[in-house]
Amino acid sequence: MTTNVPSFPMIETERLILRKVTVDDAESMMKYLSDPDVMEYMGLEPFKSIADVLGEISWYESILSNKTGIRWGITIKEEDKVIGSCGFLNIISKHYRTEIGIDLSKEHWGQGIASEAIEAVIRYGFNQMNLQRIEALIEPMNISSQKLFEQQGFIQEGLLRKYEYTRNGFDDLYMYSLLKEDIEAEGKS
Repeated sequence: MTTNVPSFPMIETERLILRKVTVDDAESMMKYLSDPDVMEYMGLEPFKSIADVLGEISWYESILSNKTGIRWGITIKEEDKVIGSCGFLNIISKHYRTEIGIDLSKEHWGQGIASEAIEAVIRYGFNQMNLQRIEALIEPMNISSQKLFEQQGFIQEGLLRKYEYTRNGFDDLYMYSLLKEDIEAEGKS
């Protein structure tokens, strides 16, 4: 008997495997989700317990089952330890758009891993999900994320004033976007 349940899409890049996160990944995720530097611009307090991480994994499951998002665990090939996550949230199928987000263990910053993961997820979104627009919402003080997304071709469209309520109160966010035709014009798709 066959089932129609789709499997979670795995993405492979030169150095990385992007895969589904499971409860078995909670300890490796705790390492970076409890780091104040990693969490600084995520609008969340650093995680304090494995229960917090299990809540995050449960959220990944809920956005997938509700078809409002998908989040991949970032692993280095041959290591199979989750060192970050990347994916889409707030998918609006009717308008062919979504937001993208990423987090990464501090010990892997500056190695091109975030760029490699984001590029693969963007390609998946445009080619497999038929997206037209991918947005990134970034705090003005988060210069490294702004540079990261600009390197992928994202264009800053403007400042959304007091757009999001987080642990620090109301945050301003820059709206960045990448359109499918932007990638096609560069021959990256």
